[in-house]
Amino acid sequence: MAGYRAEDDYDYLFKVVLIGDSGVGKSNLLSRFTKNEFNLESKSTIGVEFATRTLTVDGKVIKAQIWDTAGQERYRAITSAYYRGAVGALLVYDVTRHATFENVDRWLNELRNHTDPNIVVLLVGNKSDLRHLTAVPTEDGTSYAERESLYFMETSALEATNVEKAFAEVLTQIYRVVSKKSVESDDGSAPSVPSKGEKINIKDDVSAMKKVGCCSS
Repeated sequence: MAGYRAEDDYDYLFKVVLIGDSGVGKSNLLSRFTKNEFNLESKSTIGVEFATRTLTVDGKVIKAQIWDTAGQERYRAITSAYYRGAVGALLVYDVTRHATFENVDRWLNELRNHTDPNIVVLLVGNKSDLRHLTAVPTEDGTSYAERESLYFMETSALEATNVEKAFAEVLTQIYRVVSKKSVESDDGSAPSVPSKGEKINIKDDVSAMKKVGCCSS
């Protein structure tokens, strides 16, 4: 099982960033995915932290290095270093707070200003366990994702709903881009397979692959 392999025993290392307003649940999504923990008393993240976890995709061991940052304006100075080398992003809003959905545009613009245009982006409507308080209908998330060519999923870090699936979707799509790129070497030479641990920068056009992912259930 990949989780029990040696710490440095992996085929690819992918950096994924979590972005979105403060309080939308980014840190709990991270801790649920990497440690299967949820903390109701979770404090705002100060600065930057990251955690790692390995998954197996198509027989390859993918090590995800997932970065989490405070959503507050006063930490904006970290942006360029935070985004550098990222090949995937989870753009998170809180389905119970419409303002956090309204700010998705600003986060997406910032992401696109600091990363490769073909970065794999998953729009995440978190806190789906609070359906009775929902301020952002699923259809709004779906239509925004379609318009911006993002994947989309609703999650609950509290109930562990779709959290695994969300990260796995992003990592799988990144891997597909990278493996497709190495197989389709234009010059006919041997595919340029990245060395172990190399951070992958996606340069090829992958827009055709981007679609709204399942599932909102």
